[in-house]
Amino acid sequence: MNSLRAAASGAFPVLLLVCLGHVPAGRAAEPAPGIAPLSLAQPSYVSDTAEQHRLRAVVVARGLNHPFALALLPDGDALVSERGGKLRLVRNAVGAAGKPTVLEAQEVTGLPVIATPYRNAGLHDVVLHPKFAENRLVYFTFNKPADATPAAGNAPARPLSRLVVMRARFDGRALTDAQEIFVGKPATTSGSRIAFDQQGLLYIVIGAAFGDEAQALDNTVGKVLRVRDDGSIPADNPFVGKAGVSPAVFTLGHRDPLGLTVHPGGAVLAVEHGPNGGDELNLIRPGRNYGWPRVTFGHGYDGAVLAESPVAADVEPPLVVWLPSIGPTGLTVYTGDRFPAWKGNIFVGSVRRGEIPGTGGLERVVLNEKLQELRRETLLTDLHQRVRDVRQGRDGLLYVLTDEADGALLRLEPELAR
Repeated sequence: MNSLRAAASGAFPVLLLVCLGHVPAGRAAEPAPGIAPLSLAQPSYVSDTAEQHRLRAVVVARGLNHPFALALLPDGDALVSERGGKLRLVRNAVGAAGKPTVLEAQEVTGLPVIATPYRNAGLHDVVLHPKFAENRLVYFTFNKPADATPAAGNAPARPLSRLVVMRARFDGRALTDAQEIFVGKPATTSGSRIAFDQQGLLYIVIGAAFGDEAQALDNTVGKVLRVRDDGSIPADNPFVGKAGVSPAVFTLGHRDPLGLTVHPGGAVLAVEHGPNGGDELNLIRPGRNYGWPRVTFGHGYDGAVLAESPVAADVEPPLVVWLPSIGPTGLTVYTGDRFPAWKGNIFVGSVRRGEIPGTGGLERVVLNEKLQELRRETLLTDLHQRVRDVRQGRDGLLYVLTDEADGALLRLEPELAR
């Protein structure tokens, strides 16, 4: 006991120096945190999971430049958007027997020129019209530059842009008849996602991470918007006819929503980035306020407190909160039969956990029939990839995009399926 006490006493000054952050003169600064992503050079990777067990991640395609969104076509091909402004085509992405899978070297033509020299620029989401097999319509989103408004005191203004939703016809290699169906108001826009509901209405999400634009109803950022498939406004949108309010607004108070889907039961679900912590999965209900920046479960990137409370009486509470942050992006509800233990589970892409680069993966959340959380786990962590999107294929398997300079399309399947 005495020797143990003496050892502890002798170690105390060293521990104190560490706790106070003292670094002796001449010692090199600590390296930046992070883990390098794998190159994904193998054909596939196998890992275990809590309920499905023995999961195989097959590398379908590589060489994508920071892909953002995936649209799986009825014939088994896939469209992939890249943040650099290109739309890529992966032939036989779903993997029909006897047909090779090929990432076409030539990008899909017919897109407008998309500027990329500012935050959250580039091509964002890409989705198919519910009747794509009949009309061949593809919808995609991006931000285009807008005239900047001088900031107070002549300080440099944050670059402004406008959210654009376009639709075009896809003929198998190119887009034709492209037209803008919705253009948002100038603001400090963020990334965007779109999804069709079961009535064929189009939901659009775009964030407002800075300032209080998400609480102002005269703009279209920090909002969930709802339009018809031609961009016109549904008459039952909650703010139609109200002075000074964009009639496309469906909900407000969103910080940075980068995942959107419609549950088989009809509920519209969205995931959004908090600041440092406080990421959310939300049930989107018409006219509701989701709080940002008035309330948040997160704090500033410098550790500062941002809100006195994470809840308020007039703010819709999230279904799920992540602390620490996972950087959620991409969202789907699994409805297939290839993973029976996962039926009805929510899957969310994660670019990093707790502000540490190289710690992304795929989040699986189990909800009950009332959309209340039961349990969760993180998949694919050994790959150290930024997972940007996740979709379910017609084959009942899950398809995942990794947001890297050498980005990949992965197919998740039970190991015994091969």
